[in-house]
Amino acid sequence: MDMQESLAALCACSGPSGREGDVRALAMELLQPLVDEVWADPFGNIAGVRRCGRENAKRVVLDAHLDEVGLVITGAEEGFLRFRAVGGIDPRMLPNREVTLMTQPPTFGLVAVLPPHVQKPGDGDKSVPLSKLYIDAGLTQEGGEALVGTFAVPRGQCRQLLNQRLSAKAMDDRAGFVTLLRTAELLKDVPLDVDLYILGSSREEVNGGGALVGAYSIAPHCFVAVDVTHARTPDGPKEGTFSQGKGTVIGIGPNITRWMGARLVEKAKEREIPWTSEVMTGHSGTNAWRVQTAREGIATAVLSLPLKYMHSPVETLDWSDLESTAALLAAFVQDLEKEGGAYLAD
Repeated sequence: MDMQESLAALCACSGPSGREGDVRALAMELLQPLVDEVWADPFGNIAGVRRCGRENAKRVVLDAHLDEVGLVITGAEEGFLRFRAVGGIDPRMLPNREVTLMTQPPTFGLVAVLPPHVQKPGDGDKSVPLSKLYIDAGLTQEGGEALVGTFAVPRGQCRQLLNQRLSAKAMDDRAGFVTLLRTAELLKDVPLDVDLYILGSSREEVNGGGALVGAYSIAPHCFVAVDVTHARTPDGPKEGTFSQGKGTVIGIGPNITRWMGARLVEKAKEREIPWTSEVMTGHSGTNAWRVQTAREGIATAVLSLPLKYMHSPVETLDWSDLESTAALLAAFVQDLEKEGGAYLAD
């Protein structure tokens, strides 16, 4: 499987929170050859399992969310569409942005903005709030009113930059899901002593409910959330951001079960996998936060890919960080029952 092609195909799908159908179908297709069984649940998650062949084996879930931030149409004015955010959309990146309206077939539109010639003095230096933006799709008022409740996402194709960098919309967190595919590929001919579940969860950008439902159903003995964190840029803070191309980022904090974090660090050192740590003093901002309280409590950990320009149509990552994260996940899972059985006890 060409993982970069898979990432480009997944990112091209329109799949905002609660409308992940297209990306879910492709994710199932990509996962199928790497596991024993694949299924979808009523909440919009997809999952696959590779069974180790042992009766009553421990269950390990590797999770990445499939949804992306988006928009939903709330009204029309003279055919121009009003909208609100689905997830954490930054209004600064919307003016002049092309969007895909999730009609059947999909409709092209753009977020309209006044040209500088007719703006009031000083307006060009201000960010326009969502409430004052609208989408122009060439509609009549009647046609616009008919689209109320329709979802939309920013348009953007996957582009190859220099030095293993890739840019696209929805890298958060389709890149995480491709990391899980790569992990399953690395483990394909490796004997396991646990049942490995790959979860592509829904609705992370709005409430994290998909991972909570998926984890409740699978009832894993441990759960690793693979998501993104902030990569360093010249205008960004030094603290809380991470250099790209320097490896995976291992979460450390109260949301991370101590033995899981310790095993990830141990395996990274043992296999000479590049890594750094991110201190998470409270909410990790990932699916691990809600999953840790599912059922009677589930052991959780967080691995992150450093990502620039998060929640924009030009999210950018370094492919080597994806490879490092997949290699560490594979090392974590291999011989887990043998080496960490006491921690996995019921």
